[in-house]
Amino acid sequence: MAAGDAASHYTAGVGFPTDPLPKDAMTRSAADLLTKVKTKIVATLGPASEGPDQLAALVAAGADVFRLNMAHGDHAWHDAVLARVRALGESLHRPIAVLTDLGGPKIRLAPIDGGKLDCAPGDIVFFVTDASAASSPRHLRSTYPTLVEELRVGDLVLLSDGTVALRVEQKQPDAVRCRCVQPGEIRSGGGINLPGADLAVPALTPKDYDDLRWAVAHGVDFIGQSFVRRAADVRLLRDELARLGGRAHIVAKIEKPQAVEALDDIIRGADAIMVARGDLGVEIDLARIAVVQKQIIARCQQARVPVITATQMLESMRTSRMPTRAEATDVANAILDGSDALMLSAETAIGQYPVEAVAMMNRIAHETEPLIVPQFTLPAQPSAVTTDVPAVPAAIVEATSRVADQIRAKLVIVATHSGNTALALSKWRSRTPILGISDEPATTRRMCLYWGVTPLDAPRFENSVELMRHVTQWGRDHQVLETGDRVVLVASTQGTAAGHDMMVVHEVR
Repeated sequence: MAAGDAASHYTAGVGFPTDPLPKDAMTRSAADLLTKVKTKIVATLGPASEGPDQLAALVAAGADVFRLNMAHGDHAWHDAVLARVRALGESLHRPIAVLTDLGGPKIRLAPIDGGKLDCAPGDIVFFVTDASAASSPRHLRSTYPTLVEELRVGDLVLLSDGTVALRVEQKQPDAVRCRCVQPGEIRSGGGINLPGADLAVPALTPKDYDDLRWAVAHGVDFIGQSFVRRAADVRLLRDELARLGGRAHIVAKIEKPQAVEALDDIIRGADAIMVARGDLGVEIDLARIAVVQKQIIARCQQARVPVITATQMLESMRTSRMPTRAEATDVANAILDGSDALMLSAETAIGQYPVEAVAMMNRIAHETEPLIVPQFTLPAQPSAVTTDVPAVPAAIVEATSRVADQIRAKLVIVATHSGNTALALSKWRSRTPILGISDEPATTRRMCLYWGVTPLDAPRFENSVELMRHVTQWGRDHQVLETGDRVVLVASTQGTAAGHDMMVVHEVR
């Protein structure tokens, strides 16, 4: 099967063969992960990566989170792949997080007579509401029933990922007349983008509600919300999650100009942000995309919210074993800007070299991260240090990061039930590896997205002495710690279930 044909074959058992890595490379315990790069890697699963051997190879190459794109495949396919991911985590004795990405209100072209249409400059094309009116390939329909009603004269309609542009010239009772201003080929099912238009399309589609029920029933760790326009969209998803009893964290995808304008409110309402550069690069001027990406990442850093940079990071590796120099530079710059995680999409879902793509991203991160400077400066607004960590734990976190760097500690250790303190430590970008310990499997899986945090499942400890003894023994057993090494523990005088209010420096003896 060719890579270009794979997208239509999201069925269990279909996939590209990959050369599995040696088995000893696939048994990466938490001790091994402490030497891994700090930037987390999200790999989208698909026909090229769905098999047990491919999944294990992706983890060995550096993947931390697997993405299930609900826009492709049915629930039976997702059932099978998710079961393999969970089984792999158990066999490797390490948490592996899963991000379920809802399709969202993506507007697409209905089937075109002949499957495609070439648009030349000046060609006239109609969007119509009635299927019977689509009597020629130049009479188009969409999956959004009220598109014709909501379009206005002068609106720009972008097709084929922005490569084809139509301008609305005239409104008719059941149609709009458009003129082609940027030529190219359009195909059945292609996406429709309407930059600047604020349509009444709902934030969650009926399919999204169905997929959300599936995600909650299967206990996924993150829910990606596509085409967010305002904070109310995130609240709608959070309310529905609560109604279903779900605990997944929400990743709001910024891919609309309205979302960029409402960014601060969306950041406050979400648990994480994704810079989804695919549709965003179509909806706004392409010349602005790099600047907007940097602005989004900076705002997330100030708010202490995880941010994922996504889409076409290593696009050429769909068909090539090596990326372009521009792609390698793009990945490095996203890391230096402050991305907590980077995401691979088609590269790992339908590409010919999914494992090599993850390994390359890992190598670029390894070379880039030494240039990251620890952030030992408080943001302009003290309330932006973190939305979930109170003042005292936040101060302890800052002190811990400073001390760990100054004394060249081997480890920073935090036992956490929610993961909030581990996230706060992560945002200081300390050079010292952070070991996030929790007795909640959902928490350790969520920490897979936090920059510089190695999650470790462990039982609950009644006091900091017991915790330190356990970690020290674990470190010795796994050749992580030796006599004379220093570790810094973020602890609580009230027991690990209470808020963190104490920092302990310990030297291994």
